[in-house]
Amino acid sequence: MSQAKAAPQDAQEVLYEVDGHIATITLNAPERMNTISGPMLNQLTVRLQEADADPQVRCVILTGAGRAFCAGLDLRAQTQSGGLSIGSSGGVTSTTLDLKNTPPTVLQEMETPTICAINGGAAGYGMDTALGCDIRIMGRSAKLAAAFCKRGLVPESGGTWYLPRLIGWSKAAELIFTGRTLNAEESVVWGLASQAVEDADLMPRARAMAAEIAGNAPLAVRAAKRMMRMGLNEPFPEHVHHVYLQLLPLMRTEDVKEGMMAFVEKRTPDFKGR
Repeated sequence: MSQAKAAPQDAQEVLYEVDGHIATITLNAPERMNTISGPMLNQLTVRLQEADADPQVRCVILTGAGRAFCAGLDLRAQTQSGGLSIGSSGGVTSTTLDLKNTPPTVLQEMETPTICAINGGAAGYGMDTALGCDIRIMGRSAKLAAAFCKRGLVPESGGTWYLPRLIGWSKAAELIFTGRTLNAEESVVWGLASQAVEDADLMPRARAMAAEIAGNAPLAVRAAKRMMRMGLNEPFPEHVHHVYLQLLPLMRTEDVKEGMMAFVEKRTPDFKGR
């Protein structure tokens, strides 16, 4: 049985723990409802990349400490050091944005499956971050708030890309243009979450699902996610071709042999990720 390991947590706005094959990443600024600051943004990127690069991690759970998942950007920090800013630096005005290492882009490019356990309000940037995960499970008290247009903004962190693909153009337009807030049950009905559970059951349910995913062949799971992501932007004939090219190396892995033997022998497979 593997030991849980945790990174040093001194003044950390993002907590990181690995237990077995499951990494749990927790936004850790409950006093401000986990609003995104500059340090939190950077730490979240680092932790997501760390989890994706760790061959022992087969699933990632993203959640928040306290009564909110993430209430959006920390607007109070905009006028303070450590806040988020777009503008000039050293007297030079930048005309481009480097978004390669921001959480929305990192989440989209991760090959490790991600589950967002939404423990409370997810508004603005927080909602977009939740949408960037593969699977969303919500506590009964959780809400998704697409309040961008009510603040004079647009979904700046992936929402305009995710929402039409997740729920279709009409529903996405309704949600974004009205800035409506959906409760957990409505989010499931709209197709934005897989499950709504009692708040006390949220993390146990997320861990159970993560364990179920981690019990499968990790190379196959990562390949399936890679193919799903590619399929969003390519025609069917090209996609089938890419799937076949992905299948060939998988067929030569030890995990494929183990999976087939376990099926024949009617036992639980023991996948090694090789």
